[in-house]
Parts: sequence; structure tokens; C-alpha cells
Amino acid sequence: MKPSSTRPGRLQKAPEFFLSRDVLETKGDERRSFLRKAFLAAGGAAGAVAAPSLFAQTTRADGDPAILNLPAHSKGLGAPVAAKGYGTPSKYEENLQRRESPGLTRVGAASVSFAPLQGFFGIITPSGLHFERHHQGFWDIDPTQHRFMINGLVKNPKVYTMDDLMRLPSISRMYFIECGANTGMEWGNVAVPTVQYTHGMLSCCEYTGVPLKWLLDDCGIDLEKAKYILAEGADGSGMTRTINLKNALDDVMVAYGMNGEMLRPENGYPLRLVVPGVQGVSWVKYLRRIEVGDMPYDTKDENLHYTDLMPDGKHRQYTSIQEVKSVITTPSGGQVLLEKGFYNVTGIAWSGRGKIRRVEISVDGGKNWKDARLETPILDKCLTRFNFDWTWNGSDAILQSRATDSTGQVQASLAQLRAKRGTRSIYHNNAIQSWLVGANGEVSNVQVA
Repeated sequence: MKPSSTRPGRLQKAPEFFLSRDVLETKGDERRSFLRKAFLAAGGAAGAVAAPSLFAQTTRADGDPAILNLPAHSKGLGAPVAAKGYGTPSKYEENLQRRESPGLTRVGAASVSFAPLQGFFGIITPSGLHFERHHQGFWDIDPTQHRFMINGLVKNPKVYTMDDLMRLPSISRMYFIECGANTGMEWGNVAVPTVQYTHGMLSCCEYTGVPLKWLLDDCGIDLEKAKYILAEGADGSGMTRTINLKNALDDVMVAYGMNGEMLRPENGYPLRLVVPGVQGVSWVKYLRRIEVGDMPYDTKDENLHYTDLMPDGKHRQYTSIQEVKSVITTPSGGQVLLEKGFYNVTGIAWSGRGKIRRVEISVDGGKNWKDARLETPILDKCLTRFNFDWTWNGSDAILQSRATDSTGQVQASLAQLRAKRGTRSIYHNNAIQSWLVGANGEVSNVQVA
């Protein structure tokens, strides 16, 4: 299939929208880095490949001077311990970084940075590459001065210091967080060029903190009257979100730790709410208050934003669960295949309703599907890594992934989603993503209508 117009059944080639200058300047470096490492790639005809086909592409040991001649680092003294005491990535990996998209949001400065999914392994997002979404910028708050209060329909309203919270028993759990607007630019006839921009408002970390239900119990929650909670942040936006009590008493966490260390300032230091499976805006950062109530609060960010514009012009409200979704991260837009032959197709899948049960791969635009391998661990409301063996025959191919979760929900195609939701929405796009592998090896974003 060739890129064409936007008529049903055809493809739309992705224009390079929303690329900032630093992205354009480094795109060539990223591509060369990708080629050098042969780290991400794939292409055309499906099917597992025998080992000889894979290993035939490697260089013989007796013909590579890089293995025959000892380099300087094998003959000399290396550097001492890190001078600053906090480790940083190799200089050869410095091109893998969060990137902004100026003009994407209503504020003057960019308030979103996208995680480079194309360069990740496994399921855990490095703390320094976690995506960002700020409604009024981020702060580095003195934890000794921060306070967290619980009030409303409780017998004993309380104020906790950070010391109070960190004295309590804690738990650690791995969860994904996804902005409700992730993949939002794909709703209409816009296809941004790389997976960092299509799906990069997504991360997955291990969080440490205190289950909210323990704190609500400590304050004597009135379970006969309570139906909802209101979470309020301490930043300048006055971010407040309604969360139903069922979630609050299930797996919601008041967290101070992420990936084995304290939260980063851009991720809510010193305290944030973790609301597994629910859109990221409800994971209130700089958490200062929980109010227990008997009805939804209808705050500004629940009326003006994060509502779904339906085809009839009505707004659908409180649709906060992030539905089953997946994306191939390798190969993906902006990458180039080295040559014909074997490649590992890899990506991630997730669902706000539970575990991932199945991921299928198509290399012909959805005509045929085969199961990918799900890599462990497979956890509730957490990213799941998948892999698929594939041989590229050098012709055009369209790669797609389709996930199914533990509730039986199956990821929809873009056409199926638009049939229900129209083309004017922004939030909660969980449609199947398509990548076109051209005969020249270049991979680009296309929309299969």
C-alpha cells in the first residue's frame, strides 16, 4: 500500500508537525545512532526466523579490527568514582532525552515534554526521562515545610508532615501513568512523525508510599456518606481532581518515592497522588489536601479540560480510565532499517482496567495478525513489554500492534474509534498505531482509515 489521500481505506503520510528546532537539528544524529547500534528496526514479511538467518547478518570475528585490536580502554586506567556522586548516562547516549513541543498547550512556554519511548528497554522509565505535563510550571518544594491535610467527611481531620508520612508502613508498586491527551494529535488527520510525539506522554515507574485507604481510616472516614474524594495540589494552578471512593479505597497511593529514590521535582516532589489506571491529571502533584465528599466536585479542570467532545457536540465528562492500548516502539517513525533480513519488533502495551493478556502483530496493515511474546512481569495497570520475530523482504510493510486486556477489551482501530467518537476530540485516543516501512528502509507514521 502506498501513502495516499485521506479517503477511507487509504493511508495518510505523516507530516513533520510539532517538531521544535532542537529536534530537527538532532534528528540526523538520532538516526545515525540508531544505525550504529542496530538497536531498533524491522520490516515486511511476517514469520519466525531460524538462527542461521539471524546470525548470518553479523560480522565474522576474524574480520573486524575493533575486536582484533585492543582499544585504549582495555590497556589503561579508567576514571575514578563519579565526582558529583550522582550517576549520569554515557556521553554516547546524551541524544536520548525528553523533548518539548512548543505551541502545543495554551500557555506561552511549553508545558509538556515527551518521553523517548523509542530508546527504552523493558518497562521501567528512567526518572530523568519521565514525561512532564505542567499546568503552572514545577517547583522544588522544601519537604520540611510541606503539609498534607485530610478533611471533609471524616471524624478526625488531620495534617501530616513528610516525617509523619515516612514513619508509616509503606508499599512499593509498579504502575504506568499516561496523560489523557496522549496520542491526541492523531484524532484528526494529523500524524506526528515519531513515537516520542505520538505516545510519549506515557511512563512507568515503581512508586513507594502509603495507601490512601490507610490514611482515610486513620482519619475516620464516614463510609455511609462518603462517595468521592477531591485531591488538591500545592502548585500555582490549583489543580484539583475528583476521584471516586472505590478507587480511593483500592490502589490509590500517597507517594513520596519513585524508582527507589525520592520523587523528582518535575514529578511532584515531595508528595504526589498515584491513581493507577486513571489519566495522569488525576495523579495530583505537590499533594497538599484530600477532601472527602458525597458528590463530584466539578472543578475547572473537570469542566473546561479533560472532557471528550462527542460527534453530537456534547462533552463526555469523568471518563478518566485509560483504556487498553499498545504501540510498537521499534521499528517506529523516524527510524531506518539497516538491510533486509531478521529484526525484532518490540513495543509496550497497557490497560487501566487490569493486566495485558494478549498482543497481536500485523505487518500488512491489519489484514493478518499473529501473536507476539509477552515478557514478564505482567502486572495490573503496568506496562507490558512484547516482542515479535520478523523478517523484512525489502518491500513496503505496515506494522501494527493490537492489545487485549484481562477484561476482554480489545484495542480499536482508528476507524472504529472515529466511528464512535468522531474526529474533534483530544483525549483518550487508544487506537491502533500504524508505521509504514518503505522499500528504502525508512519508517514513517501513517493513518490507516
